[in-house]
Amino acid sequence: MSKFNWVAKACGIFLLWTVTAIALPAQTFTRLHLFDGTDGSSPRGLVQGANGYLYGITAYGGTTDENAGTVFGMATSGGFKSLYDFCPQSGCPDGENPQGALIQATDGNFYGTTLYGGTNDSCVGGLGCGSAFKISATGQFTPLHSFCSQSNCADGNFPPAGLVLGLDGSLYGVTESGGPTAGCPNGCGTVFKITTAGQLTTLYDFCSESSCLDGVDPDAGLLLGTDGNFYGSTTGGGNAGRGVVFKITPAGALTVLYSLCTVGNCADGISPEATLAQGSDGNFYGSTTAGGANSRGTIFQLTPTGQLTTLYNFCSQGGNECTDGYGSSGLIQATDANFYGTTEAAGGNGEGTIYKIISSGAFTTLYNFCSKTDCADGATPFAGVIQDTNGTLYGTTSTDGVTGGGIAFSFAVGLGPFVETLPVAAKVGATIGILGTNLTSPMSVTFNGTTASFKLVSASLIEAKVPSGATTGIVQVQLRSGTLSSNKPFIVLP
Repeated sequence: MSKFNWVAKACGIFLLWTVTAIALPAQTFTRLHLFDGTDGSSPRGLVQGANGYLYGITAYGGTTDENAGTVFGMATSGGFKSLYDFCPQSGCPDGENPQGALIQATDGNFYGTTLYGGTNDSCVGGLGCGSAFKISATGQFTPLHSFCSQSNCADGNFPPAGLVLGLDGSLYGVTESGGPTAGCPNGCGTVFKITTAGQLTTLYDFCSESSCLDGVDPDAGLLLGTDGNFYGSTTGGGNAGRGVVFKITPAGALTVLYSLCTVGNCADGISPEATLAQGSDGNFYGSTTAGGANSRGTIFQLTPTGQLTTLYNFCSQGGNECTDGYGSSGLIQATDANFYGTTEAAGGNGEGTIYKIISSGAFTTLYNFCSKTDCADGATPFAGVIQDTNGTLYGTTSTDGVTGGGIAFSFAVGLGPFVETLPVAAKVGATIGILGTNLTSPMSVTFNGTTASFKLVSASLIEAKVPSGATTGIVQVQLRSGTLSSNKPFIVLP
């Protein structure tokens, strides 16, 4: 069986869902699902699966007694399926309160972390120290690792964000505390690698440098850069104790690229809490939750050599009302080369926004949450948006005024469909997945212009072999209706 053939079987649980690509006009907001608590509450980030559905977690809610969170699947048209409720057993050995978005690996399974729970409860407050887990598209759940399994929590505890897939097929993440360094009472946090079989290796302990110049307490997940290294941030430590942006190799060599609050009055921002994005120009883009000209955070650009430019200061509009919002939940670069994100607070209705910003810093508020009666369109998004291969943006809010459980939504901005590769890099001869929407009657697949052999698995997935002579570049799928290009260059490994 081909390693991607599981997709057709996984679709069986969604037989009642109708998935039809609809061309929506620009800037159309649609509520897709209203969480009522039993199916979870306070949803976080989403990810598109190889079967065309969206998958996500809720930090709370579910049918178990501990309000421990859930995993769910959802069609882009809104059909919803609960897949797993955390803490079905006393003590929550499977984990409790997941926070970060799921990631899909090449084996077809999804991987994630929980902030609390697991089999070890020796962390501060008597809570479980967190866990890493695997779950299939049909809801088969497998615990992989319980944090603080080593003496003095040398493997870290309380992972605050999701995982990222490395070029080697392993998963990488951070913990916000734990680790053996003495600069923090409960450990300063770690960077770790975990295999899909659950073998964990600690790559780095924060505050390994004098005065914690290398940072402490990472809150944001890691970003895989186009160079194969990982990029992230901490909320503390650095030259001024207000956080750093760093690069770390898969082997664990860490380099601080920038220490925040090195400009007067912290005009360059402090406390970054959202995952970075890498733009098509090679630079990194991110946000801070405080500091800046108005003390409400910033959006910044950082070159690979560590030169930071503040692009936007939140709360620059509307005076004390901050009609442009603040508390950014992170950025993505969409296929129009613009960056899109959400703010958790303020905005036109005081409950957060969706915004667009271009690389030169021009900022536009696109949507104000709580524009409907009882905030039926949601409020306070704790996660950013993603772009589905149908071109539309999708996201969640942590709450609303109807049930209080939050919503999942789509937001069309007039962008067309594209394809995405899984994984983002492979050697010549490897078989990869190409995700898309309505991939009917494909005529050819090329890797940076080199023709590849391929097989149509489903309307949302093609599997293709990286052809001899292929070089790093854009993957294109020729359909009878036109050509779809990948949103990012595919990296051909040596």
